Amino acid sequence: MFGLDFTQIDWTEIWTATWDTLRMLGASALFSFIIGLPVGVLLYMAARSTSALVRFGYSILSFIVNILRSIPFIILIVAMIPITKSLVGVSFGVLGTIPPLVVGAAPFFARLVETALNEVDKGVIEAAHAMGSSTSQIVWRVLLPEARPGLLAGMTITIVTLVSYTAMSGQVGGGGLGDLAIKYGYYRYETEIMILAVVLMIILVQVLQMVGDRLVRRYTRK
Repeated sequence: MFGLDFTQIDWTEIWTATWDTLRMLGASALFSFIIGLPVGVLLYMAARSTSALVRFGYSILSFIVNILRSIPFIILIVAMIPITKSLVGVSFGVLGTIPPLVVGAAPFFARLVETALNEVDKGVIEAAHAMGSSTSQIVWRVLLPEARPGLLAGMTITIVTLVSYTAMSGQVGGGGLGDLAIKYGYYRYETEIMILAVVLMIILVQVLQMVGDRLVRRYTRK
């Protein structure tokens, strides 16, 4: 159909690229959440502090987060090549793509965490304060449980964003479906492989979004 021939596709290469994308996605999402969650909580708490020093620290941290969020990922991955190589030993492939993915996604997720915490009912927090709860108890027993639907939604958005980042990393030899689409679809004019790579990424995004939406609905209070 439309002059396309899918019979000559090397399916082993397709599945290898798909697995590489999943590896990049899983590792970068994990580290982005590990870093982004405490940073988001810190932004939320510091913004409400009455201490001038803490508020100044919030301004600096917020500025850094905004800078990292503002850099286009394709530029970030190139700019981080020396840092990436010093961290993981390579600056290309699956392993070489993970550090810039984390640096690109963690600040983004941190802002989503801050937004989710801002939506928590202030009355619940005040009640916890009145009962003598410490700051750590309020964070772990009140803020995070109450903000769970928003946090899950933020995780879903971050993972979906990371899918597009992994595709862009293919332009600089990052591996995965993006690399496959560029290598064969752009440079070799093999449209079938490019279409297949795009379809697989669309399916991946749809599955991730569906799972995320179900989790959000599950933990949203009626």
